[in-house]
Amino acid sequence: MRWLLRSKIHKAVVTDADINYSGSITIDEDLMNAVGFWEHEKVLVVSNTTGARLETYVIKGKKGGHEFCMNGAAAHLIKKGHEIIVMGFELSDKPIKPKIIILDEKNNIFERK
Repeated sequence: MRWLLRSKIHKAVVTDADINYSGSITIDEDLMNAVGFWEHEKVLVVSNTTGARLETYVIKGKKGGHEFCMNGAAAHLIKKGHEIIVMGFELSDKPIKPKIIILDEKNNIFERK
């Protein structure tokens, strides 16, 4: 069994950071669905801006809101305006094809892989 990339949102722009929230990352529900993320799923978030990496869980945001909000302590590491990658993984005994979307600067889907 190996951990493999299952879902990836690439080049998302953080639209807000709320230090006072209890934790997690809020993601537009449409974008969650595009890659198969579930609410409360554990994800790895990487800042292309600073190189910061952290694990958290997904909270469903408003459909069509293009929202990526870092919540709680994560907001100290990844801030509004940072470009990020959000990845989900799966334990599998065989190769899988990940669902990947690349976003433009307004968090619209630019490309699907």
